[in-house]
Amino acid sequence: MSAAMVLGLAGCSGLNVGGSAPGGPAATPPNAQAAPGAGTTIGTGSVKIALLLPLSASGPASGTATSLRNAAEMAMAEFQGPDLTILVKDDGGTTEGAQAATQAALQEGAELILGPLLAESVRGAAAVARPAGKPIMAYSTDVSVATRGVYLMSITPQATVERIVQYAAQQGKRSYAAFVPNSAFGQVVQGAFQEAVSRSGGRVVAIETFPLEPAGVTAAAAKLAGIANQIDAIFVPDPYDGAAIRALSAAGIDTRRVQVLGVSTWVGNRGAAQAAPTAVYAAPDGAGFQSFAGRYRARFGQDPTRIASLTYDSVSLVAALVRTQGTQRFSESVLTNDSGFNGVDGLFRFRADGTPQRGLAVIQAGGRVVSPAPRSFGGGS
Repeated sequence: MSAAMVLGLAGCSGLNVGGSAPGGPAATPPNAQAAPGAGTTIGTGSVKIALLLPLSASGPASGTATSLRNAAEMAMAEFQGPDLTILVKDDGGTTEGAQAATQAALQEGAELILGPLLAESVRGAAAVARPAGKPIMAYSTDVSVATRGVYLMSITPQATVERIVQYAAQQGKRSYAAFVPNSAFGQVVQGAFQEAVSRSGGRVVAIETFPLEPAGVTAAAAKLAGIANQIDAIFVPDPYDGAAIRALSAAGIDTRRVQVLGVSTWVGNRGAAQAAPTAVYAAPDGAGFQSFAGRYRARFGQDPTRIASLTYDSVSLVAALVRTQGTQRFSESVLTNDSGFNGVDGLFRFRADGTPQRGLAVIQAGGRVVSPAPRSFGGGS
């Protein structure tokens, strides 16, 4: 079966953005145990996969894990009768826990691993799954854990930066500056920004970092004001609800003339929108998630975590592949097909090195879509 047909079948079988399968959210998956935890299962199908989540981890990770597990249950219900059993395993949010959970899952017959969520857990799971020849679809945004056979479902900072720079280049922007936080996140997006500008044929005129304390942003912004006439776009992954953009304006940079480029963390960021109404960022088109979230609320009585869509999409994809791809369902050629798949957050596909590619929209800070997400991937990966 062709890659294009896989895409179409996946879309018709529960991966279609904004869609709800016949039967709606009130359907109940077979044999879904109510309380999440190590050793629970969802479904009774003949094909076994595992879902590794930090259900017992401290802090917010455990709450996120519960939402992801709920999304898996919802996907199974909306797909209607998938030939799947999901072995839900608690990895504790640690390398060792993920190793033990993966080993247990493989011993129980799991053919594929969904999750883990945290980067260190992905490394632990991969240490067991890769030698056994079992693929992983992980939810971490850390691309350093991606490799052949370890595929990331996440919307990575690299993907959002690549899209927004492509858009800027299409608008004729050639000279860039960056104003990034002095943090691990800042280092990641700065590197992605420099690579994306280079690929687009542009040049980076200046990069200025600012401290994590808001009071230090003003002094850092002043250093960029002197070269403002040399740039036509500035990349600002602002973690301060618009404080970094306001500092640039106060320093004398006209954010109406110089195009401000942001990242997907700007979704719903009123401060950034007020500071630079014409700023743009790359993110999934929100319509698909809004539909998903509405069905999730109807089923569970609460809002899903934003990344719950990743689990919903990965379970729906696996169910579609089981239904359509026979014994080759989890082979590298099927998982990395060029056409990709369509999910809650739009198009996605896995590169051979495990990194994801996403079809993202470009959105103005106030929420208006200025460049729609692509409906298909052009060329190879």
